[in-house]
Amino acid sequence: MIIADYHEIGVVPRKHKSFVSIAIAGDEGLFLYSNLGEECTMFNHQKYEKQYFLPPILTYDWVKKETIEKAPTWCSVDLRDGNQALPIPMNLEEKIEMFQLLVDIGFQEIEVAFPAASDTEFNLVRTLIDNNMIPDDVTIMVITQAREHIIRRTFEAVQGAPNAIIHLYNSTSEAQRRQVFKKTKDEIKQIAVDGAVLVKELAEETEGNFYFQYSPESFPGTEVDYALDICNSVLDIWKPTPEHQAIINIPTTVENAMPHIFASQIEYIHKNLFYRDGVRLSIHPHNDRGCGVSDAEFGVLAGAERVEGTLFGIGERTGNVDLVTLAMNMYSQGYDPKLNFNNLEAIRKKYEVLTRTAVYERQPYSGDLVFTAFSGSHQDAISKGMKYRKENQVEKWDVPYIPVDPMDLGRNYQTDVIRINSQSGKGGIGYILETNYGIKLPYKMNEEMGYATKKVSDQTNRELSSEEIYHVFKEQYLDYCPHFQLVDYRFKKGEKQKVTLTLKQTSQDIELQGEGTGSLDAVSNALKTSFQLDYELEVYEQHSLGKDSLAEACAQIGISHNGQMYWGAGIDEDIMKASVQALVVAVNRLVTSR
Repeated sequence: MIIADYHEIGVVPRKHKSFVSIAIAGDEGLFLYSNLGEECTMFNHQKYEKQYFLPPILTYDWVKKETIEKAPTWCSVDLRDGNQALPIPMNLEEKIEMFQLLVDIGFQEIEVAFPAASDTEFNLVRTLIDNNMIPDDVTIMVITQAREHIIRRTFEAVQGAPNAIIHLYNSTSEAQRRQVFKKTKDEIKQIAVDGAVLVKELAEETEGNFYFQYSPESFPGTEVDYALDICNSVLDIWKPTPEHQAIINIPTTVENAMPHIFASQIEYIHKNLFYRDGVRLSIHPHNDRGCGVSDAEFGVLAGAERVEGTLFGIGERTGNVDLVTLAMNMYSQGYDPKLNFNNLEAIRKKYEVLTRTAVYERQPYSGDLVFTAFSGSHQDAISKGMKYRKENQVEKWDVPYIPVDPMDLGRNYQTDVIRINSQSGKGGIGYILETNYGIKLPYKMNEEMGYATKKVSDQTNRELSSEEIYHVFKEQYLDYCPHFQLVDYRFKKGEKQKVTLTLKQTSQDIELQGEGTGSLDAVSNALKTSFQLDYELEVYEQHSLGKDSLAEACAQIGISHNGQMYWGAGIDEDIMKASVQALVVAVNRLVTSR
């Protein structure tokens, strides 16, 4: 390496005074050297290359399909993959509770254990079978490596099972053949065949109703035609039929290609599997590239009929595909996913307790903030969309920024959809006041209320609750009377409406007289004359805060002076009292500005 060919991009200080690191960049990547001349680390893309294999024949029939219209068979692996990924695995009681949760959601296939891995795994299977805890429409699945003693232990666990899938697997990737097993393709294939033979023999000898599944583990690093050859060799042993199907499961054990590559691989296997009408093609996506959902959706379009995954995507490393997201993606397009998440909030909370794992707040559909808008423009669009939906009795859901109705998942509009901080706008603040308190503000008043609320959020540097927003409204527009307060008013009809207005000013009651064409005009003229004010009453709105005759009314009044608006509000069972109070507040705000 010639240092002259490189350029320094930074010096990395170290606490130890005698040690300095320098970063040098060149065509071959980024290198880090110490003052001792030692290479410490490097960031060099050239040490990587594609690790996937394309199928011998590429077809793209799957691309012509628009969306998934029929739900695949969903298989939850929460009790196996999900549990395996936990720093503190679930105990027996927690696993049984998780099993019941999965049944309640609607899963008809559940991988419950690796029975040979531990006594807890083994005991879970026995507990479910011995206590008749498996519903008639649910099939449990257990996983086993293609090793004789593990297969035998697995069948001890499932003896007497009403319906159970024996999931056989062995690793087939080029890297594992070369580095781990040091075996040829034929030798690796023979491991799968021998395992399939033993599984079939033990199934015939063991009480219970058994189905078979095979997975070429590490498929993403396996030659596609070779993986297909192994799968077909296993099927030649099992000889599945349409009446008693087998499952071929293709896992993205370590996701290493873009989703369209995986779909093309699946389409090739789908088109070339033996006993195709007797085989269910399954996929088991992981999320190393963050594409687990795309892999699953593209894989189903390419011919897969079954998907394995976990709730909320828990699993080793970056996790398994999130079945909640997959199912809800179907639901949001108007298709029945055959899983019930109508109380997803409760499901998530139970899941977090059982697994001691927090679901990310931005997790699609299930996170705390996924339906929440803080942005002012978003809040305004949502507020108007909700109003349009109500006024026009719209049946189909098409509210801006919200892909599915939060109510469908056990969420609510008041606390989940629009939340207020310094980034929020008038639309969201008005929505909170209207949906929580029935208060509908005039447009310009709503705008001013928005600024007042955002100022409080800015000063406190936090989100405001609906109660705190109402407090701002109350302080600024209901109770704002620093100069004088309304005590009483009496109207007297004559040629014009006359009023005697009693106000409290500097701890003393004062009486004002006024007359006008109407009651509110008379009050306004009394205030103008007594305080030598010049303003126009431009906005006067009122509405009921409830539906019965005893409901309180809210009045809002806007007065203008020199191009500036001053607002007040009043709430009372008597609409006139509410209106007079609103005008008194508005005039107080005008006096403050002088």
